Order: sequence, then structure tokens, then C-alpha cells
Amino acid sequence: MQQPMTVNRPEPKVVDLPFSLKDVKEAIPPHCFESSAIRSLAYFFWDIFVISVLYVIADYLDSWFFWPIFWVMQGTMFWALFVVGHDCGHGSFSRYKWLNNLMGHLSHTPILVPFHGWRISHRTHHKNTGNLDTDESWYPVTESKYDEMDWLEKFARFKLVLFLYPLYLFKRSPGRKGTHFDPKSDLFRPSEKWDVLTSTICCSLMVAFLGVLTYQFGFLWLLKYYLGPYIVFVVWLDLVTFLHHTDPDVPWYRGRDWYFLKGALSTVDHDYGFINNIHHNIGTHVAHHIFLTMPHYHLKTATEAIKPVLGEYYRKSDYSILEAFIRGYNICHVVPDEGGKVYCEPREL
Repeated sequence: MQQPMTVNRPEPKVVDLPFSLKDVKEAIPPHCFESSAIRSLAYFFWDIFVISVLYVIADYLDSWFFWPIFWVMQGTMFWALFVVGHDCGHGSFSRYKWLNNLMGHLSHTPILVPFHGWRISHRTHHKNTGNLDTDESWYPVTESKYDEMDWLEKFARFKLVLFLYPLYLFKRSPGRKGTHFDPKSDLFRPSEKWDVLTSTICCSLMVAFLGVLTYQFGFLWLLKYYLGPYIVFVVWLDLVTFLHHTDPDVPWYRGRDWYFLKGALSTVDHDYGFINNIHHNIGTHVAHHIFLTMPHYHLKTATEAIKPVLGEYYRKSDYSILEAFIRGYNICHVVPDEGGKVYCEPREL
């Protein structure tokens, strides 16, 4: 019996973007790439001032009517402080490495973020954004990986999406191994050992400090003054990261179909309303992913400058924050096992 003829079709050609990284950069005013230590420090001290005032007010009122309000407000300020440390991690806080590291620890240690451990894993995320094989966080799982996951892992990954950050620090994302606290993790190079240990020690001292205060004043004190705001901070961090990288219209790439600029454009800007200024315009995420060393206070100007160059490749959500979250939550579960350019699809959870 004659065998059917096999046709060896060539792989589809990768379609490049109609502009280069150089084209995008040249559209931005040069001053947007310059950082100011004084201006960055002003944002840090403003956040610390607001956090201090909120603590004074909460302590003075000491009312269960006010505590939930305080948790939301203070947790939002914890998140704002994280964004300041985020600039430090990118080196956009100032031109001085020692100042970036110092202020990064002062911003992140109080909210139990290991500055260097996070900085390094975040560096991996930025270098590989939109790459299904090598991205570090909030990448979708494949259909085959989903089928391998046990019920607990599925429950955590798809139901507890707004509370995953502390777990991520210890366990990373599905399919990845290691922890942000151990210098032997494959996240880190041998030369980064002491950086990682320094941040781990700082976080350990913060935990010990909270333990002493809890021993002295009781668990209710810890809940009112720290755990409440900390949980809100975690929700903010997970929500913003989820929204910027989890959208049914955002493509993910494999192998030769991926390169840096295409991956950097696989993110979405969001408008958080009056929160924009409070959390330092972190919603301007597209420009940030293309030029990660740009200070946050220049991102709005840069975004307006690059829109004409990017054209249809610039993505900004037209949905409200709640609508965008529900949409991603209900649709973005898995991606196909094959394909150079793929989109998220829903699965029965």
C-alpha cells in the first residue's frame, strides 16, 4: 500500500515589529532617562511621612470602626513604599549603586521583601518578559503542566491569585525551583551570594523585631498594626502584577518567535484613578518594561512620547481595574503546548 506523501513545510517566518528599540528610544525626551537622587529621596520620605501619620491617627483612635480603614490606607502606602524600592532595584532611584542598595533595603525590609533576592529575580523577569520558557513570574502554565498539577497547586495558582506573593518568595512560580532567601538557589550567581545573604538577614531581623513586639503587646497588636496593612499590601502587589501581565489579548512567545522588544510589549498599561499618584504611576508599565532604568516620575512623559511609534502595539486596558481582573481571572488559565505565539485560554478549574 502506498504511504501518504509527507510535506515538510518550513517554519513560519517570524514577523518583526515595524520599529526598533532605537526608534522607540529616540522618540523620548533625553531628560526622561536621567534620575535625581534628591527627587527620589523626596518620594521615599513622603511615603514614610504618610505611613507615620497614619500610625499616629490609628493609635490615637484605637477604634474597630477605623482599623479596617487604616489597613486599606496603610497597606496602600506599604505598596507605594515597595514601588520606591522597585526603582532602587532597577538602579533608577539614583546614579549611585550604594544609595540604591541602602534605600532599597530601607524600603523593602519593613514590608518583608528581601531586596536583593527580589531584585535579581525581577531582573530575570524583565530580561525575559513574554517568554514562556524563561520568564520568571506570572507566566501562564501550559495545558500539559496544568494536567500535572495537583488540586492544591491548582487551588493556590488559580483561586488565591491575590495572596500568592509570600509563597512566591519561598517557592517561586510553577515549574521553577528555589527560594529568594537562599544564595544557593539557581536564581542567583555565585558572585551574588553576599547580596542575597544581606537581604535575608535584614528580613530575619525584621521578623525577630515583630516577634519581640508581639511578645510584648500581644497578637492583637500585630494584627492591628502590621498584619492588616501587610495583607492589603500583598493584594496590591499581586493585583498590579497580575493585571499588567495577564490579559487574553496579550501574546506569549516561544523560542525564535521571542525577542526582548516583542516581549516587553506583552504587557498592559492600566489606569488606577486617584491611586496613580499614590503608587507612583506604576500603571505606566509598557514604557517601564522597554526602558527599565527610567525613573518612575518620567514614565508618563515617556509613554505619551512612544505612543505614536508603537501605534497598535501599545496596549492600554479600556476596562476598569475590577473588570480587567475578573476578565483575566476567568479566561487566562493555560496556553497551548505548542506554537511560537500563543494566547491564554480558559480551563475548567
